[in-house]
Amino acid sequence: MKIARVRHEGRVLAARVDGDRVYPVVPEEDRFMADAVRDLIADGTARETLGAEVPGVPLADVELLSPLAAPQKIVCIGLNYADHIRETGLETPKVPLAFVKTAHCLTGPTAPVRVPRGTTEQLDWEAELAVVIGRTARDVTAEEAASHVFGYTVANDVSARDAQFSDVQWFRGKNFDDFCPLGPFLVTADEIADPQDLAISARVNGVTVQDSSTKEMIFGVAETISYLSRYMTLYPGDVIATGTPHGVGMGREPKLWLRDGDLVEVEVAGVGLLSNRVELTG
Repeated sequence: MKIARVRHEGRVLAARVDGDRVYPVVPEEDRFMADAVRDLIADGTARETLGAEVPGVPLADVELLSPLAAPQKIVCIGLNYADHIRETGLETPKVPLAFVKTAHCLTGPTAPVRVPRGTTEQLDWEAELAVVIGRTARDVTAEEAASHVFGYTVANDVSARDAQFSDVQWFRGKNFDDFCPLGPFLVTADEIADPQDLAISARVNGVTVQDSSTKEMIFGVAETISYLSRYMTLYPGDVIATGTPHGVGMGREPKLWLRDGDLVEVEVAGVGLLSNRVELTG
């Protein structure tokens, strides 16, 4: 099943997507940190509720939003692809290198990434497979981890490298508004035969800049979930962005930074495509 959050006729709804039709089911409440998809995952009724027979509308008639609006946490894994480590020249981590993005970074799969002028000169992209937790996970084994996955989506871990590396830690450089395009859908786990065998790529203005496979992950999805769950409880709707492969702007010679008007497309085979244009503001 493909699940989305959509805006249709002025309302935000959780919906099932089937081909070129959308079946809106659950209106999202107009309240702070509302998230209809997260709530359906948490109460265990997502499949039943979103599978209901309801009138559909053309996909072209709705605006696709981030499939999650307010996960409790977005945990990102750095330096998690062997080919990315080779291009950076950094040491391979002995355990998953985790940092956090907050929900204010989330934006939709076709929304602009708005960046205030003068805040960064080193704007970069990172194509990532994102995992969405379906059942509370605390100190689970790698063998148990799969049963705690609800599904998968696509993330772009947009980064301001000058802010990221001028600070002692990465929080500011990773957490500008709009720095986490997510979507276009949340694809349930049963539709992904093997999350460690998916093509992953990124294009800037139509030119391929990242072209790899999730086979290159150092710490796979199951191992990452198990590791994180030793230290923190993972809750339904939590997002884990699993790292990026080689080809980021920082790793190229000469460096390639995003500029006003650039179109960034991030794709994970079988999961979906993000298409976000950079927009400098102010």
